[in-house]
Amino acid sequence: MASNSHSESYKAAGVDITAGYEAVRLMKDHIARTNVPGVLSGIGGFGGLFGLDLSGIDEPVLVSGTDGVGTKLKLAFLLDKHDTVGIDCVAMCVNDIICAGAKPLFFLDYVAVGKNVPERVAAIVSGVAEGCVQSGCALIGGETAEMPGFYPQDEYDLAGFAVGVVDKKKIIDNTAVKPGDAIIGLASSGVHSNGFSLVRKVFDVEHNDLTVHRDELGGSLGEALLAPTKIYVKPMLALMEQVTVKAVSHITGGGFYENIPRSLPEGCAARIPLDRLGVPPLFQLIQREGNIPMRDMYNTFNMGVGMSVIVDKTEADKAVETLRAAGEDAWIMGEVAAGERGVVLC
Repeated sequence: MASNSHSESYKAAGVDITAGYEAVRLMKDHIARTNVPGVLSGIGGFGGLFGLDLSGIDEPVLVSGTDGVGTKLKLAFLLDKHDTVGIDCVAMCVNDIICAGAKPLFFLDYVAVGKNVPERVAAIVSGVAEGCVQSGCALIGGETAEMPGFYPQDEYDLAGFAVGVVDKKKIIDNTAVKPGDAIIGLASSGVHSNGFSLVRKVFDVEHNDLTVHRDELGGSLGEALLAPTKIYVKPMLALMEQVTVKAVSHITGGGFYENIPRSLPEGCAARIPLDRLGVPPLFQLIQREGNIPMRDMYNTFNMGVGMSVIVDKTEADKAVETLRAAGEDAWIMGEVAAGERGVVLC
């Protein structure tokens, strides 16, 4: 069918159908890496099919999350590096649904381009596939839309969504959280995928060389900023097998002040001593170069903490040990205290 599909008129308007088919051909091997039990269809159909295995689940609840990469994509354009932003796209979705205790099942992506360059689209999807592999879910479909005149030829947008499942009795919410509980921090891999409008302003990225080595970062600024968002799914699933997880927060846009309170019930506050955070050099550089108040930093960035987990204080040490055994840099960063719901940095 594809061999007979060609429109000179559409191509003259800026949409090359054959480039779309070539992009699909190039991405097939990447997508195949993500196949897990349940995948019932290959790419090319009108919908992705997934057979749901409900063994051991009494009351299945589907949990979904959707997000994009945001203006971090501008860094990918400037550095001409497109194979990691897909990891960010997956991470922003699966890290959200794991907060409810849901195991991700499958993912779909949406790539909108000014011009379909098959190799570039395949590179983007290779990152999406890597994110799916890291989170144990399948990439079962997606869409590449060529939109000349809407996006510049060398730019694109990337978004997607994930669907996971959790047994209703195992849904993680904040109802069991109480004063005295421990708050565990999981280290981030950098800025992740939030706050880049401010980052771009601070470093004037369009007019500065992002490839220059910076000693405090151990590499270039571009490398540090483009580092993909850490995916916490597998370590969190391992943790849930070992301890009772009372609440989880994915530290995204809005930083500590917006996200951590979402894991707290009324009458509880998160008390976090600053000396337990060990803010990474990249955030120190952003604050210094931008002359940004501390409050704004913690209300915009993850500050080195990509996820927080609340457990009973009697299980805190076991939680840290379990997360570290799963490869995470984890530590007890604070405690739940009685008070108005919110975050107290002290």
